[in-house]
Amino acid sequence: MIREIYLDNSATTKPSEAVCDIVMRLMREDYGNPSSMHRKGVDAEHYLRDSAEEIARILKVRPSEICFTSGGTEGNNLAIIGTALAMRRRGKKILTTMMEHPAVSEPLKFLEKEGFVIEKIPVDQYGIPVLSELKELLDEETVLVSTMYVNNEIGSVVPVKEIAEEVHKRAPLALYHTDAVQAFGKFRIYPKQLGIDLLTVSGHKFHGPKGSGFLYVNGSSHIVPILYGGGQMNGLRSGTENVPGIAGIGVAAKEAYTDFDRKTAHMRALRDQLRQGLMEIDGVAVHGKGGDESAPHIVNAAFEGVRSEVLLHALEDRGIYISAGSACSSHKRTSSPTLTAIGVPKEELTSSVRFSVCENNTEEEIDETLAALREVVPLLRRYRPS
Repeated sequence: MIREIYLDNSATTKPSEAVCDIVMRLMREDYGNPSSMHRKGVDAEHYLRDSAEEIARILKVRPSEICFTSGGTEGNNLAIIGTALAMRRRGKKILTTMMEHPAVSEPLKFLEKEGFVIEKIPVDQYGIPVLSELKELLDEETVLVSTMYVNNEIGSVVPVKEIAEEVHKRAPLALYHTDAVQAFGKFRIYPKQLGIDLLTVSGHKFHGPKGSGFLYVNGSSHIVPILYGGGQMNGLRSGTENVPGIAGIGVAAKEAYTDFDRKTAHMRALRDQLRQGLMEIDGVAVHGKGGDESAPHIVNAAFEGVRSEVLLHALEDRGIYISAGSACSSHKRTSSPTLTAIGVPKEELTSSVRFSVCENNTEEEIDETLAALREVVPLLRRYRPS
């Protein structure tokens, strides 16, 4: 039997045992509707409250500022469209970057059709927004700025605090939103200290259940719902709450920040081991900065003369799982916005893959992956079409 080495943790992580246990318990036993007034409903409501309090403790915010969602896509849509609609009488200018996830860029395309002006901040060769360009773009018409916290393809860490400071100084009425889907569980994030008004998180990126997520909404932010119904989540997100998912994300969040420094140090060590090994293979270009200015879990590299899909399946045959770009866009034959934005040569766009680790991966797994690459890459180059 082939040993499984899973290095696609930025696409999704394996739910922890504690998460699976609580989700299963709520599916089988504590299955009440939190809006019901009987004991089953009250018990379900306790799970919602406990998760909100746990996440609020981690972020150092109020539980009332946590709005549970179905994940990153819904959270980003609510933050972006909800803010734009609430602020449209004050202005219609929205700033973002050239390398956002589709869960951000697509809602912005919708708003552009609705009459909003979308301006894109350029990024440097490492995927960091150019602050001088941001300063030029900010004005009194700006109502929202949305940037990711950690890039999902190359792991670059965006200077959210510096961006927030500029936003609030130069466009006092504007809100700052960050997509922290790849950052939560990898960094200590305190929105109020950083100046973040809206922050999106998805549970399945840190060993929680799929279909779970939350949006932090600063209590003073202007935002309207995009789903209407029973008025759950303080009127911001109607619909019967996904109690198993919410309980699961609460457990996952607590686990992610327990023994946090050891876990992130371990991931950084694995990332550095992988980066160094890749750079020692002929014809491999590693994208992103690395070091402390990069996420602890992501490595992106291009293999000269080898298409990303071909390499992915060659490693899959050996029980090694990686990603050919962002999981949410890997089935679309379009160039990566991130790699294009940072100026990656055209020939590398079709040969780039992403490795992403978690705290459960080992040094031995990285060694085995590098050994497999040293073996399969020359073979794939030998048989590539002329």
